Amino acid sequence: MNNEQLIINNAVDKAVLADYITMLSDNSMILGHRLSELCGHGPSLETDIALTNISLDLFGQVRMYLQYAAQLKDEETTEDTLAFLRYPNQYRNVLLVEQPNTDFAYIIARQFFFDAYHALLLEELKQSTDETIRAIATKSLKEVSYHQRFSSEWLKRLGDGTDISHEKMQAAVDHLYPYISELCEASPLELEMQATGIGANLAQLKAAYFERVNSVLEEATLTIPENKWTQSGGKKGIHTEHLGYILADFQYMQRVYPGMEW
Repeated sequence: MNNEQLIINNAVDKAVLADYITMLSDNSMILGHRLSELCGHGPSLETDIALTNISLDLFGQVRMYLQYAAQLKDEETTEDTLAFLRYPNQYRNVLLVEQPNTDFAYIIARQFFFDAYHALLLEELKQSTDETIRAIATKSLKEVSYHQRFSSEWLKRLGDGTDISHEKMQAAVDHLYPYISELCEASPLELEMQATGIGANLAQLKAAYFERVNSVLEEATLTIPENKWTQSGGKKGIHTEHLGYILADFQYMQRVYPGMEW
């Protein structure tokens, strides 16, 4: 940690900064767990391995974020306590990433909607005034660029494929599209971090995000849903019933054997 980093941390409340960093990790953590559920269940060996590797990439990013957040908190806080010992309303992931693995079309649509946002977010965070966040964003963007290429190519392949694949892909898009607006809705914490130069400007990111999403949907011959109704609440700690089931599985070992270490 150099002098520049010390100045930033002194100017910003460390607990607030730690909360923001933990929030950055939550989307990747919950989506990474969703993808881990697919290990051994992909439609082909190559795709199965690709989805598992994306999950591993996301958890690698989560570890970097949470190790940094733990440093900013008290001595009793570790990356494990932040990951495994929070209650559902303390997670700030968007509702999109906790949606279930209904079928392969849903998996790809959910992945693409998040990847398109994630890549743009990391581009913004590469300009952060926080040195550690800049470093994490720079490293992670290399991985997320591949994630976005993988999901967008599959989206176009299924959308512009057979009648059945098109129908399934359109159904997934129709179901998940109302969840994507939350990605670009800035919470009070995100606005505070934006004001300091640490966080991303989500309002600025929003236009580029929807332009990217709608362009790929058009290439995939998929229709953008006309229904303007949206779903949100995850950034406030208000989640769907799906998160409770995820955490029951995800937190099991730490809850049953408190303080266990690998």
